[in-house]
Amino acid sequence: MATIYDWYSDLMNNKSDPRVKDWPMASSPWPTLAACLCFAYFSKELGPRLMANRKPFELRNVLVVYNLAQTLFSAWIFYEYLMSGWWGHYNFTCQLVDYSRSPMAMRMANTCWWYYFSKFTEFADTLFFVLRKKNEHVSNLHVIHHGIMPMSVWFGLKFAPGGHSTFFALLNTFVHIVMYFYYMVSAMGPKYQKYIWWKKYLTAFQMVQFVLIFTHQLQVLFRPSCEYPRVFVYWIAMHGFLFLFLFSDFYKARYSKSKGKALKNGLCMTVMDDSSTALNGKNGYKQEVDSEVPNSYASSGADAFVRRRPVS
Repeated sequence: MATIYDWYSDLMNNKSDPRVKDWPMASSPWPTLAACLCFAYFSKELGPRLMANRKPFELRNVLVVYNLAQTLFSAWIFYEYLMSGWWGHYNFTCQLVDYSRSPMAMRMANTCWWYYFSKFTEFADTLFFVLRKKNEHVSNLHVIHHGIMPMSVWFGLKFAPGGHSTFFALLNTFVHIVMYFYYMVSAMGPKYQKYIWWKKYLTAFQMVQFVLIFTHQLQVLFRPSCEYPRVFVYWIAMHGFLFLFLFSDFYKARYSKSKGKALKNGLCMTVMDDSSTALNGKNGYKQEVDSEVPNSYASSGADAFVRRRPVS
């Protein structure tokens, strides 16, 4: 136990980035771990139990505002990633972390913290499922995905807030801009849903993201002079492969001629429809299979680490 404690103390105090030591939630992994565990417990046990004898909430306006806020928040993080390195300063083939306190290095570290924080705001995706009694969408895979992301991203923030793997976060926030805009328009009702005919291409766009992620990571393996830690190359590339497979499977199930049964595996966000009350007797929600896109994984497992860190 003494050896483990000494190793942990050395890791937290001597191997981590001293610049972020006193930042909110960054000094220790335990608050983040506790938040992830509470999220999982609420999603699978407490939330459904509290809603068991209650009517589903009508959340159309809340969802519109929430998705608009997430769209703007993602756009701001994307802009900050560009301005703190990726717009003309970072090297796309090998970029180490700048641990200095220069204005640009600190701006990148600050952006990584906000990216970490955004993993908590995404908990609300699941909260809305629970409040609307769409528990079939809160699958184990959905909860595991959203539940581990803050913890994964925390390690990147703590040890390597910047550098090569923030390319992943840059791509992911751009995808989130498009994704949450789609959800916002969906929540506005049938009158506006005709404008999101491009939903099929959003899924393809998300798959392209994963190809770019693992390609960008694995090319480092062919550059022996690049000192970027290989363990993070494999970690992030693994996420890219995993979620490319899951999205491909989703895409085939959703758009192939033999789609068959509707998916109830937590991948999708249901779309509101004013005409659906007559169909389900509930709060104006309808599971419109053809109007759904993957949600659980859109945060992407690749959000994982922000350079040494970096996860759908």
